[in-house]
Amino acid sequence: MPSLDFEPMTYEELPEERRPTFKQALLPVLATIVFLAVGSAWLGMDPHMPLLWAITFTGLVGYYVFGYSWEELYDGLTNSLMMGLQAILILFSIYALIATWISSGTIPGLMYYGLQLLSLSVFLPITAILSGLVAFSIGSSWTTVGTLGVAFIGIGSGLGIPAPMTAGAILSGAYAGDKQSPLSDTTNLAAAVTNTKLYDHINRMRTGTLLAFGLSVVLFAFFGLQASGGTEGGKAAAIQHALLGTYSISPLVFVPLVVTFGLALYGYPALPSLIAGIFSGAGTAILVQGMSFTAAWNVALSGTAPKTGMKLVNNLLANSGISGSAWTIAVVVLALALGGLLEKTGVLATLAYYLSRGLNSTGLLVFGTGISATLTNLLTAQQYMSIVVPGMTLRNVYDEHGLDSSELSRAVEAAGTPTGALIPWHAGAIYMAAALGVPTLDYMWFYFFGILSPVILFVMAATGWRIGSEDSSEKPSAVASAD
Repeated sequence: MPSLDFEPMTYEELPEERRPTFKQALLPVLATIVFLAVGSAWLGMDPHMPLLWAITFTGLVGYYVFGYSWEELYDGLTNSLMMGLQAILILFSIYALIATWISSGTIPGLMYYGLQLLSLSVFLPITAILSGLVAFSIGSSWTTVGTLGVAFIGIGSGLGIPAPMTAGAILSGAYAGDKQSPLSDTTNLAAAVTNTKLYDHINRMRTGTLLAFGLSVVLFAFFGLQASGGTEGGKAAAIQHALLGTYSISPLVFVPLVVTFGLALYGYPALPSLIAGIFSGAGTAILVQGMSFTAAWNVALSGTAPKTGMKLVNNLLANSGISGSAWTIAVVVLALALGGLLEKTGVLATLAYYLSRGLNSTGLLVFGTGISATLTNLLTAQQYMSIVVPGMTLRNVYDEHGLDSSELSRAVEAAGTPTGALIPWHAGAIYMAAALGVPTLDYMWFYFFGILSPVILFVMAATGWRIGSEDSSEKPSAVASAD
C-alpha cells in the first residue's frame, strides 16, 4: 500500500492568504482541459506536450497568483511522484516480465492450451470471470492484466474476437476482483483514509460491485453469442501450429506463472512477485527454450521479435521490453507532476470544498463524492489521489450527515479505482493499453465494469437504495498487496 506520510491538505488547512477562490481554482483545471483537447484531440499530438503546458501554466499560477515559492511547488511535485513511484516501478517490471514470459514459452503456452479449451461463445464471460478470480486472489489488477491478460488477448485473436472486446473483459474482471480483495492496495487505502475498518469497507462495496460485474458478464455473454461463427476456419489451429514450431511447449513453461502467483497468494507485494517472475522467466527461457544466458536477459531489456512463420502470431508476441517503456513512463511522470501541483496549490482542496457546500442531502453527498473521485482521477492521473483527496476532504461532511465512514469509502473507490483505466493519460489506462496492446479509446467502450461501477453508485445515491442500510461487521484485517 502507498505510504500515507504525504497527506493532502484540506481547504481549512490551507493558509488563509493562499486559499484560491472557486474561480481561481477553476483556472488551471480549465487550462488543462483546453491544452489536452487542443493538443491531443484536435492536433493529434501525444499527451506529453499538452501535459507539460498544463504543468507550466499551473506552476506559473501557483507562483504569481497564489504566492508559492519554487521550493514549495517542487515539493508538491515530488510528493506526487513519490506516491506514484510504485506504479512506475511496476511498469518497468511488467515490460520486462512480459518479454521474458514470451521468450520462456509461458504466454505462448497459455495461448496454445487456451485455444484448445475455450470456445468462441463462452470466451468473453469466462475471461472476465477468470480475471476476476485471479485479481481477487492476489489483490492486484495490474499483475493480472500484465500476465494472464496478455495471454487472453492472444487466445481471443485466435478465436476471432476483436482485441478491444477481449481487453474490456480482462479489465472488467481484474478491477472487480481487485475492489473486493482484502489484499488490494486501493481497497486498503480507501479504508485507511476514511477511518473505516477494512472488512466494513469490503462488505459495503459488495452489492454495487457484484451488480456491476454481473451485468458486465451478461453483456460479454451476449457479445460472445453474437460473435459465434465469425472466426476464420482453421485460424486457431494455424496459430497453435505456429506456436509449436517456435517454442517448446510443456507444463514446464508455466513455472514463471506458478512462481509469480504463488508469491502473490502467499502475501508478497506485487513488485517482488513480479521481479521473481522475471528471474524465473529468464531461467525457463534458458533451461526449456535453449536460449543463452545473455540472450535471455537481453530479451528483458530489448524485447522479443519472434519469427513463427505467421504474421498474426509474430505481431501478438512482439514486445519491446524495458526499452519500450519510455513513452509510457514519460506520460505517467508528467501526469503525476501535474497532479502534485494541483494538490499543492490548493486547487483540488478548494474544488472539493465548494462541491461539499452544495451537498445538503445524503444522496447528493454520495453523488458528489463519486464525481469528486472521478474528477480527481481526471486531473491527477493517479488512482491513489482519487481516493485520498475526496476521502480526507469529505470525512467531516459524512460525520455531519450521521453517515457511517464506509459510505464514504465505498463512494471513493466505486468511482475512483475503476474509472482511471478510462482516461487516456491516466497511469492505469496507459499501463493497460501498453500491456494489452489495445488503445484506451478502443477498449473503453467494452470496459463495462469501469462504466457501470460509478453509474450504479449514482443510481444508489439518487434512489437511496442500500445507502446507510447495510450493517457492518468487524473482521480481522489482511496484508495489503499492490495493484
